[in-house]
Amino acid sequence: MSGILMMVIAIVVLGGAYLLYGRYLEKKWGIDPNANTPAYEMEDGVDYVPADTNVVFGHQFASIAGAGPINGPIQAALFGWLPVMLWILIGGVFFGAVQDFASMYASVKNKGRTIGYIIEEYIGKMGKKLFLLFCWLFCILVVAAFADVVAGTFNGFTANEAGEFMKVTANGAVATTSMLFIIEAVALGMLLKYGKLPKWLNTVIAVAMLVVAVAVGLKFPIFLSRGVWHIIIFLYIMVACVVPVWALLQPRDYLNSYLLVFMIAAAVVGIFVANPACNLEAFSGFHVDGQYLFPILFVTIACGAVSGFHSLVSSGTASKQIKNEKNMLPVSFGAMLMESMLAIIALIAVASFAKGEAAAQGLTTQPQIFAGAIANFLTAAGLPYSLVFTLINLAVSAFALTSLDSVARVGRLSFQEFFMDDDTDEENMSPFLKVVTNKYFATAITLILAYLLAKVGYAEIWPLFGSANQLLSVLALIACAVFLKRTKRQGAMLWIPMVFMMAVTFTALGMTIFKLGNAFITTGLSLGNTLQLIFAVLLLILGVIVAVQGIKKLFERNSGAVKA
Repeated sequence: MSGILMMVIAIVVLGGAYLLYGRYLEKKWGIDPNANTPAYEMEDGVDYVPADTNVVFGHQFASIAGAGPINGPIQAALFGWLPVMLWILIGGVFFGAVQDFASMYASVKNKGRTIGYIIEEYIGKMGKKLFLLFCWLFCILVVAAFADVVAGTFNGFTANEAGEFMKVTANGAVATTSMLFIIEAVALGMLLKYGKLPKWLNTVIAVAMLVVAVAVGLKFPIFLSRGVWHIIIFLYIMVACVVPVWALLQPRDYLNSYLLVFMIAAAVVGIFVANPACNLEAFSGFHVDGQYLFPILFVTIACGAVSGFHSLVSSGTASKQIKNEKNMLPVSFGAMLMESMLAIIALIAVASFAKGEAAAQGLTTQPQIFAGAIANFLTAAGLPYSLVFTLINLAVSAFALTSLDSVARVGRLSFQEFFMDDDTDEENMSPFLKVVTNKYFATAITLILAYLLAKVGYAEIWPLFGSANQLLSVLALIACAVFLKRTKRQGAMLWIPMVFMMAVTFTALGMTIFKLGNAFITTGLSLGNTLQLIFAVLLLILGVIVAVQGIKKLFERNSGAVKA
């Protein structure tokens, strides 16, 4: 199958899904196009900040994308292009987009509250506590991993075979551009809030800022070590977690979304110009290189098909910025389908290389393979390889940082919510509750643990990310299914995704625990592997308990509709 044919199929399937299935869900769930949302009623200038659809879409898309939809399909390509493509399209439409839309919808209908509060309301307080603990652990894991990934991407030095340190200009350019994005985002946030300019003018200004940042970054790279970048990144996240979303989160994600859309558009153009051949087998087997297609394929391809992290963004930050109910479909369902499109492009990119060709060109990491392939495609359009390769690498790298501040904020909110119930009197809380629910304390303890994990072998527990992420999607689907049932809405479309992902995640975590447990008994484990085993056991226990409580509620007879 040629690259153009893959691209056409993806465009038709994903575009048709938005117009048909997305509109069907709107009708079934009773979306009111005239209804304002809690962002208007509860605007607080910090988390609840109503914004235009394109701004919230930028936040949602930039937060959920990152490098996930690029890494996953390239890693999973060892099973062949056919199962990868099928799972991206089927999973993206019927699993991922449905989960993201349902999570945002349930949140908006419950005063913009997170999935944790929805579990408390419709499943029970204990379920909420356990879910929030699960989310907090998950967010620490993600922040630790992504922070180290970003620090590595920004690292301005590398050692050669002789042990001599050399400057890495590409990394320095990415670092400069990313730092400029933060400064420009603050300026853009002020402009969007106080300037009251037409939307088209805001767009022109945002694109101009983007171009300036890229140009300056390429001209004036910053060269700092990985350790220094660790400190800078965590200081930035600490600030980003507590400032109002309009001042940094919204405008920075708005800026980055243009960069990502540009990258996708350039890649699509490159595919249609070059029409790359597919050098992958259609299907290479159910057991390849010691990996089983089930559950590994469905754990590896997370963000491009279905990702539990998306439910945290949809219900944790984006839902508090939605102006009107009609805006939920393009922001949640639409952003997920766009991410599936990016995953298909990543599949075409890796398929364009013959076996061993990418490594021979020095392309070893997934982002490098992606950037190298797109640069190859666009050279057919007359663009210089080196420039395109640098720009695509720049775009991919910028988005790991984008996901960081969103997941860190979600972790902070999860920690705060763990100590609060729906009936908590915030005016008369005990001194202990006032401390642990303080946003500065919650941010500090979350990031300190993440920083320590990043420095003490996070890479050993990174394989848990996929399983934990997909288990989170199970819990979100269960919570949304219970919400839809209790409020007399159609929720049957969530049941198959829920059951299938339950089988995937429990199998994957079970395999991890069995493997590490066996190693622990026979040879002992390193500190990193010990942490991996502890996290795996905790996540599995918490996930099973919350899932069982939710399923019980799902099969209970409705005693009456709950208004939402």
